[in-house]
Amino acid sequence: MPDRWTVSPIAFRRIALGAVVALVLVIVSGAAVRLTGSGLGCSTWPKCDATSVVAPMQYHAWVEFGNRLINAVVTVAALGAFAAALRRRPRRRDLTWLSFGLVVGLVAEVVLGGIVVYTKLNPVLVSLHFLLGLAFLAEAVVLYERARLDDRAGPVRDLVGPAPMRMAQIGLGALAVVATLGTVVTSTGPHGGAPGSPRYHYSLHAVAQIHGTSVEIFIALTVVMMWTLVRSGAPRPVLRRAEIMLVTLLAQAGVGYAQYFGGDPVGVVAIHVAGASLLVVATLHHYFGLRARPLLGSTVAEAASAPVLVA
Repeated sequence: MPDRWTVSPIAFRRIALGAVVALVLVIVSGAAVRLTGSGLGCSTWPKCDATSVVAPMQYHAWVEFGNRLINAVVTVAALGAFAAALRRRPRRRDLTWLSFGLVVGLVAEVVLGGIVVYTKLNPVLVSLHFLLGLAFLAEAVVLYERARLDDRAGPVRDLVGPAPMRMAQIGLGALAVVATLGTVVTSTGPHGGAPGSPRYHYSLHAVAQIHGTSVEIFIALTVVMMWTLVRSGAPRPVLRRAEIMLVTLLAQAGVGYAQYFGGDPVGVVAIHVAGASLLVVATLHHYFGLRARPLLGSTVAEAASAPVLVA
């Protein structure tokens, strides 16, 4: 009789997708805390104030506390994914280790988040907290992409030549640079998370220009990569993933320029933060589509032609 706690490959894939969605939500909710000036709405951690875990009936306190509640959902998602990986049949080592990575990321985020509160929103730590959140999201995306793979052992096929493969790898590095410079701009600008919170003492115009230049380089690299893919006759699914990545990148750049020339309006900044999360997802989605292995539930014939992620 089968164990009722056994997790099927399809069920695990859905759990991994849930972790991705939860992490996007917590990044956006974290931005809401900062943009509403609610970063110290809860003055301590893990309690909200000196006397209660639950926030008092105050606007800023509940914005911050709401973000903590969404973090609780992320906790369930990360621990649930790890538990599901252990109960998945057949169990796969790669999925188990990637799920364990989510637990490590969760602990790191919790610890760093507490330190951010105790240091009264130190801008260096706030920047690291956001970047760690994006790395946490990237880990979940990799887990989901690999959870889509069939358990059958099979040869991995490159669907593109070495040039676009190398450019895609450089693109991952460019994404990291763009995101890091973006946190410098944010921690220099007006949205510090709370009145009187410390800021970087840089010229906002200068750091925004440097960040914008890095985005333009990333766009140029992506356009050249698209041209190379088309010229080399890359499969249509590969081109579609590249198109999604390019559109996401262009939209994110457009929002960034609107933010800069509009004087950093709160709504536009929130969209920009959400776009950063989506860009991480789109860039990894493209990268993992450059190689092929059978997808979950595919037939042997389909597996021979269907592109799928393998890093």
